[in-house]
Amino acid sequence: MLPDPEILLILIRMKMPFGKYEGQVLCNLPVSYLEWFARKGFPKGKLGMYLETMHVIKTNGLSQLLEPLKKLERERQARENRHDFR
Repeated sequence: MLPDPEILLILIRMKMPFGKYEGQVLCNLPVSYLEWFARKGFPKGKLGMYLETMHVIKTNGLSQLLEPLKKLERERQARENRHDFR
């Protein structure tokens, strides 16, 4: 199975749906929270896969890979917000 680049976009857009960091974008979750899931067990389904992926990215020092995407996402949101006020 090939890696899905869409997952990286999900990691910078999707918000945590529950818990201590509810509403926080997955890529901004602290490593300590992701490590807690690693110890206790990630949730089932896609959310668990996304959290586990984020854990691997952060614990291997790869967070910088998301920075260009985060910048593009901020720019996209700014453009959308400008259009909302017209």
